[in-house]
Amino acid sequence: MARSASAKAPASRASPPQSAPTAKSKTKAPKRKDDYSSDGVEDNDVFLLSGSSLQLVVAITLLAAIVRLFRIYQPTSVVFDEVHFGGFASKYIKGRFFMDVHPPLAKLLITLFGWLAGFNGDFDFKEIGKDYLEPGVPYVAMRLFPAICGILLAPTMFLTLKASGCRTFTAAMGAGLIIFENGLLTQARLILLDSPLMIATAFTALAFTSFTNQHELGPTKAFQPSWWFWLAMTGLGLGMTVSIKWVGLFTIAWVGLLTLVQLWVLLGDYKNVTIRLFAKHFVARVFCLIIIPLTFYMAMFGIHFLCLQNPGEGDGFMSSEFQSTLNSKGMQDVAADVLMGSRVSIRHVNTQGGYLHSHPLMYPTGSKQQQITLYPHKDENNIWLLENQTQPLDIHGNPINGTSAWNNLPETPYITNGAVLRLYHQPTHRRLHSHDVRPPVTEADWQNEVSAYGYEGFDGDANDFFRVEIVKAKSKGGVAQERLRTIDTKFRLVHIMTGCVLFSHKVKLPEWASEQQEVTCAKGGTLPNSLWYIESNEHPQLGPDAEKVNYANPGFFGKFWELQKVMWKTNAGLTESHAWDSRPQSWPILRRGINFWGKDHRQIYLMGNPLIWWSATVAVVLYVIFKGIAVLRWQRSCGDYSNTIFKRFDYEIGTSVLGWALHYFPFFLMQRQLFLHHYFPALYFAIIAFSQVYDFATARVPGLGLKENPIINKAGATAFLVLSAVVFSLFAPLAYGNTWTKSECNRVKLFSTWDWDCNTFLDTYDAYNSLPSTPAISQTPQQSNQPTVNSQPPPSEAAQAPLAVEPVAQIPVVPVVDQQVEAEKPAVSVAPPVAAQRILSREERIEYRDQDGNLLNEEQVKALEGKVEFKTRYETRTRIVDANGNEIVSPDSPAPEKPAAPDAAAGVAPPHPDVQGANSETPKNLVPDESIPPAKESIEGEKEREGSAAKPASDSTEATAKSEL
Repeated sequence: MARSASAKAPASRASPPQSAPTAKSKTKAPKRKDDYSSDGVEDNDVFLLSGSSLQLVVAITLLAAIVRLFRIYQPTSVVFDEVHFGGFASKYIKGRFFMDVHPPLAKLLITLFGWLAGFNGDFDFKEIGKDYLEPGVPYVAMRLFPAICGILLAPTMFLTLKASGCRTFTAAMGAGLIIFENGLLTQARLILLDSPLMIATAFTALAFTSFTNQHELGPTKAFQPSWWFWLAMTGLGLGMTVSIKWVGLFTIAWVGLLTLVQLWVLLGDYKNVTIRLFAKHFVARVFCLIIIPLTFYMAMFGIHFLCLQNPGEGDGFMSSEFQSTLNSKGMQDVAADVLMGSRVSIRHVNTQGGYLHSHPLMYPTGSKQQQITLYPHKDENNIWLLENQTQPLDIHGNPINGTSAWNNLPETPYITNGAVLRLYHQPTHRRLHSHDVRPPVTEADWQNEVSAYGYEGFDGDANDFFRVEIVKAKSKGGVAQERLRTIDTKFRLVHIMTGCVLFSHKVKLPEWASEQQEVTCAKGGTLPNSLWYIESNEHPQLGPDAEKVNYANPGFFGKFWELQKVMWKTNAGLTESHAWDSRPQSWPILRRGINFWGKDHRQIYLMGNPLIWWSATVAVVLYVIFKGIAVLRWQRSCGDYSNTIFKRFDYEIGTSVLGWALHYFPFFLMQRQLFLHHYFPALYFAIIAFSQVYDFATARVPGLGLKENPIINKAGATAFLVLSAVVFSLFAPLAYGNTWTKSECNRVKLFSTWDWDCNTFLDTYDAYNSLPSTPAISQTPQQSNQPTVNSQPPPSEAAQAPLAVEPVAQIPVVPVVDQQVEAEKPAVSVAPPVAAQRILSREERIEYRDQDGNLLNEEQVKALEGKVEFKTRYETRTRIVDANGNEIVSPDSPAPEKPAAPDAAAGVAPPHPDVQGANSETPKNLVPDESIPPAKESIEGEKEREGSAAKPASDSTEATAKSEL
């Protein structure tokens, strides 16, 4: 663009003087423009659309509404990341502070729709598959906001293509591709952020395309109302996009780069653009494209802070200053000076893990002395008495015993840098203690255990001594750098006997310590993790007139900047694997999707429309090839860029491909969890590029015979749109969660990497009518002290666990249960009563099955040996016998020859690492799904099946690896 614009002036100067042109000469050789306007550009302002085009916009919107709103009430249970984003709505309504890696705009609007529909925030959304109907959650209203965004995406595409100069049929085709894109449909029907992100990105693309059109018309359009409107709307769109997800930064980069190109062209027009006028252009863009988005973004966080004024599960991520602004988290002014004998609470600086804490529980390993932890809440077990290394002396020189000995000393015993202390835990009468014993979790040579040791009246020993080391660089200036001061002084506690320093990090202890944070004594521990400060401070000698301090109020800007840093750090920490994650190189070819939900022999699986995805990818590849050839010909001075159509093709499609690249390639630099839905903004730009390529080929490039026959453009667009709709309908059951048959499922499953499980579905549609109506089943495994037998999930809870390879070896562990036969058959198939069950024996049997669940005989297995990889999946089945040993066949029991599909709806949604931080160092406590103590294999089998079940996208605690036989 810059080269072509700068080349105009020399060409104009080199031409010979012209006489007054005739009408005939005007058509043959139009006058070259001598300003920064572009050749071949017409006024495509969408406000000037014809009546028929506006009617078409209405028709497109209605069709999009029908497709998006069809059965939006299903499924009637929590799906995929509704676990998190629905949960955030509950927290907004309750005002409980939470931490999420995404900005608040879309979550606030989802909350608004729920609140207007009567949602009171009592539903917690904690589990995939948790029922909405029984508690009366207005989930349809909450899904309506993403659906409206998805509906508006289609007409926005139409207007964007019209603003870029495409024909009406081409624009209608592009809008239709949005309507019939299965992945966009799936995201638009659930309480998720991607649909709002897409409409914000699309609105920005529309606004900037419209502004670019006005800019390219030249000086006559500059600073006109339409010019200002679309420039301001571009800034508003940027603000909305980045306020929904930080993916909006890629959209900002797209607009920013193209704006620099525009400014470069303006700078080259020395005839029409003076320095003063150029400065006016520059300031207008700075205001609209920087000031407006930044103001909007910060305003969203202002609303966020106004809504979340109460403490919540996310405040532990924030600093003490931040937490003090929350209701009930603020504290009264406390005495500034810390004395010997002060009763203090000591807080860790770096991890915001909480207070140095102890309680009357012992370590199960190591010294087995009393536990020392970090506890995030205020509690009496956080109080420590600061003692000197020796007891104070009375007037006779004898030591004064007891904890009150420090209350009435004649001199003020300040605690200065280098002072040696003992920390006495008043609630349990033990002292902070360390020794050369490995900690219970971090069993490293450079880490020592920290415990509480002693008893009431015990004088302690040398391992109780810690030296105060004030870190001046982290402490407030002045006296706080010379002696301990509440809040202002940051210090380390160095163990005298071993030289290690009191240390904590984001490692949690197991359940025997209530999963509180581990405290150790580290040799050479990093400074951030070994820093402490005193938050509360009491001493009898510090009366009401003593100097007081408190946390400084960070104000809005301080809270805003701190939250941005925490969001960035947490987002970068999402590096663990997930059962349904994927890498960027697989997205343009649609290699795999995401399992969202499964129940009642139905499934929701995020799957794009293959025809649309592959066509859009081909369009991008074609432009890259075109650009490569064009650059080579340009270097050889072939003069291609003197052709107006050639220039417009390069710039217009290049603009769209640049948007695709900027929304795609940055993901290659990310090590965090990534999913197919991260490709949607790039897909949108690729669809624009495909539509533009089609428009140039059929309606704008002369010489091919297509431009002269408009019917070809219309017929081709209609045919491709119909074909896209047909492909859409083939995969629609995965988007809507509709009934489907195994045969239809297998027919469209072209690749093994499309890993939804066709065995989930029934053989015929009539079979769905005969399914029993079963009540909702609790998704949380219940522990029992009695040897109960859990029945298999009913058919309605069957889920989708696709097998990674074709042959699968299954080892069922079959307990045989003795049960008395009841006179009446229960109305619903349930597990036998606990009191009447008795385990007689366990049996093991190996079955080999292919990827479709078909049983393989011995000959087939032998033929496959050495050719395929066998993987193991464990199952536990129950066989019930009566008092005489006769087997009881339950009609509701799964047929023995079919593998039990794992329950995708089961399993409590794990902690949201976007909120609570994924922590690979923390041990995971495995809770068996059955009350009968299972064999080791059975537990592994459960974990294996959980890996294939639907999980929230941000769940990084589950891996996809399977045990090998």
